[in-house]
Amino acid sequence: MFRVFVLFFLIFPAFSQAPIRGFGNDQWKSEHDREEKATAIPQRERLKIYMERMASKPHHAGSAGSRAVAEYALGLFKEWGFDAQIETFEALLPYPTSRSLEMTEPVRYRALLKEPGDDRDQIPTFNAYSATGDVTAPLVYVNYGVPEDYEVLAKLSIDVKGKIVIARYGHSWRGIKPKLAQENGAVGCLIYSDPRDDGYFQGDVYPNGPMRPAQGVQRGSVMDMPLYPGDPLTPGWASVPGAKRLARADAKTILKIPVMPISYGDAQPLLEQLRGPVVPEAWRGALPITYRAGPGPATVRLKLDFDWTNKPVLDVIATIPGGVYKDQWILYGNHHDAWVNGASDPISGAAVLLETARTLAELRRQGWQPKRTIRLALWDGEEFGLVGSTEWTEKHQEELERKAAVYINSDSNGRGAIGAAGSHTLETFMREVLRDLNDPVTQKSLLESTRGGAGIAFKLGALGSGSDYVGFLHHAGVASLNLGFGGADVGGVYHSAYDILDWFHRFSDGELVYGKTLAQVMVSTLIRLADAPVLPFEFHTLSRTVHAYVEDIQKEALKSGGTVDFHDVQAQLTRLHGAALAYDTELTALMKRVASVAPEKLVKVNEALEHAERTLLLADGLPHREWYRHQIYAPGMYTGYGVKTLPGIREAVDAKRWDEANQQVHRVAQALRAMCAQVEEATRLIKLAGE
Repeated sequence: MFRVFVLFFLIFPAFSQAPIRGFGNDQWKSEHDREEKATAIPQRERLKIYMERMASKPHHAGSAGSRAVAEYALGLFKEWGFDAQIETFEALLPYPTSRSLEMTEPVRYRALLKEPGDDRDQIPTFNAYSATGDVTAPLVYVNYGVPEDYEVLAKLSIDVKGKIVIARYGHSWRGIKPKLAQENGAVGCLIYSDPRDDGYFQGDVYPNGPMRPAQGVQRGSVMDMPLYPGDPLTPGWASVPGAKRLARADAKTILKIPVMPISYGDAQPLLEQLRGPVVPEAWRGALPITYRAGPGPATVRLKLDFDWTNKPVLDVIATIPGGVYKDQWILYGNHHDAWVNGASDPISGAAVLLETARTLAELRRQGWQPKRTIRLALWDGEEFGLVGSTEWTEKHQEELERKAAVYINSDSNGRGAIGAAGSHTLETFMREVLRDLNDPVTQKSLLESTRGGAGIAFKLGALGSGSDYVGFLHHAGVASLNLGFGGADVGGVYHSAYDILDWFHRFSDGELVYGKTLAQVMVSTLIRLADAPVLPFEFHTLSRTVHAYVEDIQKEALKSGGTVDFHDVQAQLTRLHGAALAYDTELTALMKRVASVAPEKLVKVNEALEHAERTLLLADGLPHREWYRHQIYAPGMYTGYGVKTLPGIREAVDAKRWDEANQQVHRVAQALRAMCAQVEEATRLIKLAGE
């Protein structure tokens, strides 16, 4: 017993004195104590209540179900004492009015296009922002429908011009598949879930297991989001009532060909009627057929029409005003709209946001008031193309420029390891948060659980697209994080009618232990960001990370036989390295006595830090897509969700446009030069504050 007591005595003080960036040395223990009390508040039982209320019925964007969920959340926020309201936008949200798919040759087959089960209020299986169309053409199998697949087809002398292509989900965001089909001359596109990737090959199918059953279909948007997300008719400005709107024909993110998702149950009769060459082994799925490329003799008719109407998008916004730096915002959002019931996507994450809100409300009742303003958001229209969050950032862009310090995002949450990605100026901060919380199953620290093996250091991933951080980071230049658990047994019911509470409780985070842990992560993250005397940004990691990106691109350029002169970028990275070290020296000195420094003396320091991420934007944006303004991160033009780092340079190198690549080097150097000046200014201000 004595040995146990001594061990506890040795460990506990060490934890309570662990450094927390942005807080003074003599504030570490009190901050740890506050967080320990706060993280004891979230309850799994509460999460269950929220999930059962929000995921019991379909609630797709623009529907009465979506409004009911928004009003439910609004009522909770108000009950807990938040200043809360619904902000409404009017966005183009087309739903299908007719759908049909039939094979006309060499045999007849009419696709079911329906997921069996309780279909009350179930929306049809469709891809948002497909074109209206009625096309009949021979079928060609294009594997995953990514650029390298079209290279293989070219070697096989197979042309998709005038054909309908069928691609399987995977290896790329769904919207890239019809985009490439359209660019290669196809007149239509079908996307199906092959059981090798998403079905019985991976495990038992629902209801016996978590995987996608034969008639399960992945709905989803095929908007060309690498150009811009949000309402296709209002690029760069908010789709508020009465706003100017593009003609639909002028909206660049709406496809020009019809596209439809289908099940592998409907895909098999089509694929087994293809002839032509047997496809490479890597192209073969798990259906009991010989996979051939075509074209034909399978000929199909695809007919689609949509209502093409504007519908309400309802964002729920709740605010806790800051007591010291009220004009600095820490924001946290998760979407509330789903394709059907959406128990996993997004309600598992939306419930966590609500429980985080309740926890903050309880802390306020106990006397806590954040120094910075905290704003919580449940976004609508995410599934159509990040509509609610994009329109909100466009509406509030000037205010975000002045006030937004950090945006934190979550989405689906489940069982497994934590995933963390975001602005690299927040990597050190996030490492400390994960150090101080434990995995609910292994009881190891979350930081240790991210390492994946001995000696592997924690790194934040870079953000591309796929959830509601996009408008904040890539357009408004707000330093951002995306957090959530998952990866183990995530199952195959994504975007289907089977993403229901029964599936979630049986095959995902059924006991909601990871939901509770994510709430604890969010509570700690928000409290630290809201209360730190100095915002906890760190800049050496950014310098080191961008340097690694440069080295990677240089290797790719060399392999492709081109030359890219990174001299200007390397010079600014060297300067940023020095500026980061100088800043940390002054910050360390200040943190030894920051408790005695009047908060008003730190206002300008925090303003300089808040605006650091903004310096990485250029007003005229990236080549061929000005909406994306961040020069370090962006979704790839042909990767969709996948990030392209130093995107202007990297995509020019990928395309062997060497003059453009060298021009983009100068633009990245321009952004880094502004970042260096901002860090140097923050260093000057922090030194003044300490005098």
